[in-house]
Amino acid sequence: MNFKLITDTSRLAIAGATAFAVLAAPSIASAQDSEDGAQQRVEDDLHDRRVDSDGVIIVSAEGLKQLDVLAGTSVIEIEEIQRNLNGQLGEVLAKLPGVSATSFSPGASRPVLRGFQGERVRILVDGLGTADVSNTSADHATTIEPLTAERIEVLRGPAVLLFGNQAIGGAVNVIDKRIPRRVPSESFHLDALIAADTASDLRNAAGSLDIPLSPNFVVHVDGSYRNSDDLEIGGFQVAPELRAELLEEAEEEEAEGEFEEAEELREAAEQRGIIPNTATETYTINAGASIFSGDSVFGASIGYYNTDYGVPGRPGAGHHHGEEGEEGEVEGEEEGEEIVTIGLEQWRADALADIALGDGFFEKLKVRLGYSDYTHTEFEGDEVGTVFDVESFEARVELAQSDTGPSTGAFGAQYTYRDFAAIGEEAFVAPNTTNQFALFGLQEFGPGPFQLETGARLEFTEVESEPLGVSRSFTNFSGALGFVYETDDALRAGVNFSRVERAPSAEELFAGGPHIATQQFEIGDPNLRSEAAWGLEGFVRGQVGDANLSLAVYRQWFDNYIYLSANGEEEDELPVFLILQQDADYFGIEGELSFPLYRTGSSSVIADLRASYIDAELGDGTAVPRIPPVELLGALEYRSDAFDVRGEVQWFGEQDDVDAFETPTDNFTLVNFSVAWRPMPDFENVTLVLNADNVFDVVGRRHASFTKDFVPLAGRNFKASVRFSF
Repeated sequence: MNFKLITDTSRLAIAGATAFAVLAAPSIASAQDSEDGAQQRVEDDLHDRRVDSDGVIIVSAEGLKQLDVLAGTSVIEIEEIQRNLNGQLGEVLAKLPGVSATSFSPGASRPVLRGFQGERVRILVDGLGTADVSNTSADHATTIEPLTAERIEVLRGPAVLLFGNQAIGGAVNVIDKRIPRRVPSESFHLDALIAADTASDLRNAAGSLDIPLSPNFVVHVDGSYRNSDDLEIGGFQVAPELRAELLEEAEEEEAEGEFEEAEELREAAEQRGIIPNTATETYTINAGASIFSGDSVFGASIGYYNTDYGVPGRPGAGHHHGEEGEEGEVEGEEEGEEIVTIGLEQWRADALADIALGDGFFEKLKVRLGYSDYTHTEFEGDEVGTVFDVESFEARVELAQSDTGPSTGAFGAQYTYRDFAAIGEEAFVAPNTTNQFALFGLQEFGPGPFQLETGARLEFTEVESEPLGVSRSFTNFSGALGFVYETDDALRAGVNFSRVERAPSAEELFAGGPHIATQQFEIGDPNLRSEAAWGLEGFVRGQVGDANLSLAVYRQWFDNYIYLSANGEEEDELPVFLILQQDADYFGIEGELSFPLYRTGSSSVIADLRASYIDAELGDGTAVPRIPPVELLGALEYRSDAFDVRGEVQWFGEQDDVDAFETPTDNFTLVNFSVAWRPMPDFENVTLVLNADNVFDVVGRRHASFTKDFVPLAGRNFKASVRFSF
């Protein structure tokens, strides 16, 4: 079976973290056991999945059949992940409509959903948070290796109803296989992938192994290794505005007789072809096991993630360190650019219990537990700059209703604890703890064609910093109401109303100091209030003849919107960025249309069109910083049993609607080609993929990136990979 990209919310049901149906790789999508219980589990696994004429797997999760109040949803399957090969989640998802990436560096790139990033986008692993610090700053990596994922689900819009206040702008849920969810039919099952590219000299391998030790007990191990060098680009490293600034400074230094400094500035301005200090090295290892009892599953896993990556510095930037002399006076010493790298490691343990409750009002109890011990060290040269230590625990309990009553749905509770400490001379956030507890419910009424959908979440948050002597408590309520009409040919149209709230994070409240990795002096505000937004969205999704359509138009009105913006001042020779708060207004359109141009037998030619537009304005009339520009993508794809051939053009418009201290970005166009070959007829377990990305070696800069002025996207890149499963 050939997995495809799905962007049809009407055919994807989301019912909370543990209600996500988990898909197996093609060769283990079913199992045959002599035991009645194991066979029933396979039948249940297949019961909620339908396959359309194109081989697309459609998921219907338990508890809810559709949930359009969550807005636009997309699913990335393993073939798309293989075609991308990127180690950071933001880059893997950046071609979806309404999705961009922070693109801070090759080692750190987080998804941007409908213009939202950081504290407004929650990254999940099987429904629980990643428990890293990628939400606190754009230079921090997510602790996810995409190549060990089974599929990735993207929820654009107020997913706060399910996953907490960090999902006010959306959520990304990565489904992996570390806790087995089914019994393989073979004595063992192995999935593996080997990949390489030219732009970063990438060398990458990943694999997973499932072994059924009995009809009711399965063990799993997986691991990955990724190594890359400095990233190759198509032209100058720095943007034209920054290049002109560096050359002007060089002339000034030369006029003052500082010839060495002038030469360094000119070298920075003329740097081209490569981005220094962008190499990465990452490895992961995970192990898990599950026990199956009738229709119930009990499992646990433990995993380790380790990465080291360079943080590219702003060319020409220096750093000022002060130290106290014998007389108590501060002596300043101007240093050149520091080589900043980050070493990150995380130990993570997870457990789940899916307990069948019979034929009553509730059909299943789902429990998810997660614990993480995370350490992240920022090095300045060989010296330790700042160490981030985070210990966290998250628990989620959900009751899924049966579908025998007038409505279907789920009720649940969630608890999160986070102990954060930043240690070092440049620890820009004071140590703090966060406790959060929430109750939520989701309901669907009406078998059709008219349906009513509702969702609500009540959340209590306490954020405390003992060193600062500050403690804040917040009570937030979020709710949504959706009206949906479904035609006989599976086309769904509707309108959603929402009111969502988010408590300020500890970093937004307690930041106050230099952050060397981002070259910013960040200042938070302990008196911030919760931000809230009214939302309205209209959508049409489903099939129109042979075409698949997904179109959404949305608007959100924010009260007390929290944002980070430069004020034009400097502290410790770093630009000062303040956490500010005022009203904001978001408007957007995103859509996707896929339709066959030609079809005969097992072959077809498919046209794929995608577009997104976002406009975001603060209450004072200025632009919200770092909003992606209009984006268009057009592609043609030939599909057959043996080959898939795809060519695509992605255009990014210029973005000159910026705040006072933000630089604009020019438009650019990327052209990409890929070929997937399944060399073994009637056996799709081996796939070879060849890619040519950015064929014309264009210099492109993502406007959502803090480093867009000196970290462009990769230049021309040839990639090769092979994936096999047996």
